Amino acid sequence: MFNKKWTVLLLTLCLALVAAGCGSNSSSTGESGNAGTGSEGDKVTVNFMHLWPAGVSAGQNKIVNQIIEEYQKENPNVTIKQEVLDNEQYKNKLKVLSASNELPDVGVTWAAGFLKPYVEGNLFAPVDDVLDGQLGDKFVAGTTEAYAIDGKTYALPLEFNIAPVYYNKAIFEQHNLEIPQTYEEFKTVVKTLSDNGIAPIALGNKDRWTGSLWYMYLADRIGGQETLASAISGSSSFKDESLVKAAAEVQSLVDGNAFVKGFNGLSNEEAKSEFLNGKAAMYMMGTWELPNFTTNEEIPQEFRDSVGFFKFPTVEGGKGDINSWVGGPGVGLFIGENSKVKEESKKFVEYFVTKWGEQSVTGAGVIPATKVDTSALELPQLYIDLFDEMNKASSITLFADVQMQANAAETHLNMIQALFGKAVTPDKFSEEHDAAISKGN
Repeated sequence: MFNKKWTVLLLTLCLALVAAGCGSNSSSTGESGNAGTGSEGDKVTVNFMHLWPAGVSAGQNKIVNQIIEEYQKENPNVTIKQEVLDNEQYKNKLKVLSASNELPDVGVTWAAGFLKPYVEGNLFAPVDDVLDGQLGDKFVAGTTEAYAIDGKTYALPLEFNIAPVYYNKAIFEQHNLEIPQTYEEFKTVVKTLSDNGIAPIALGNKDRWTGSLWYMYLADRIGGQETLASAISGSSSFKDESLVKAAAEVQSLVDGNAFVKGFNGLSNEEAKSEFLNGKAAMYMMGTWELPNFTTNEEIPQEFRDSVGFFKFPTVEGGKGDINSWVGGPGVGLFIGENSKVKEESKKFVEYFVTKWGEQSVTGAGVIPATKVDTSALELPQLYIDLFDEMNKASSITLFADVQMQANAAETHLNMIQALFGKAVTPDKFSEEHDAAISKGN
């Protein structure tokens, strides 16, 4: 599925970027409704469901509302009605709505395997006609391909992400800790923090994909990018010695009290608050969190100034490269196949994607999927540094649960939680993956 070809596409993306210049409660401003409200005379309502609540995604939420306000001013006959949910609530709601064939006119989706069942169920409309218009040359190379199935594109990407380890510089300085370059140094950092009563890592593994990031990096650093990518695609086995060792190392971290207390029962939002409140020293997450560490004024400036990042360290004897990342295209916008206002929805999506690319960099510190010349922009140093790292990436492996087909992805996520909870052995973890992937969807 996503193998060497995907890596080449992503390296092309990085080059293009250089060439371009470089758990909360749900809230709602309306209800999602069925597959389109239809129009009354000239009046049209487009239902838009997304996952940027005002609190935890303040920067993105502000931009969404600015874009909608601008669009409605320019198109006074159109009303954009929002339903806003947090990440996990959004995923659950999307499943419920798809079962009753009542998706919103416009919504948010992830790429690859996540997208596939919705396409196979004829729930998402192709957007190639939008892509062939004015947006055609605006996307960074390699991003739209992740949303294509059988030659048709079913969503337009908004962002591109990599997953660093963020850390609290003040806590590190307080305990005389240096940024770890090797995994042995990383484990020493973990032990020092734990011995001094500081939670080393904020992890909310109730959401499961959060723990997957840790396993993927260990698998990448021990076995190498190709070994991990091949196992995920089904062309090789998760029983590979290096991948079993990565699973065992996860449990070693658990035994070493690396993660915040009760991590397997915490949501990502709950765990993130431990990092934001200075109760945990490190937090691994995608660069979609950059706004909270740079531009989100609801978070104290003192804390934002104290956030740094480092690349997941190399493992002695491992085949992985420190410039190999877990990441890939983030969310994109889909249009419901059964929308009664499909053409107006397409116009809104085209407008939204264009404006998002222009505003998300300076307004929220988001790395967009569209080309932006950042050379003349005044940006936070954390953003610039991560942007530069993305350009230097040797490979980028797409999030495992996004790559896999739906049933295999569910097995992967369940096994991740069981692995971190020490409810399965590393060998059993690997066997279950191979069995699920071999069955397909």
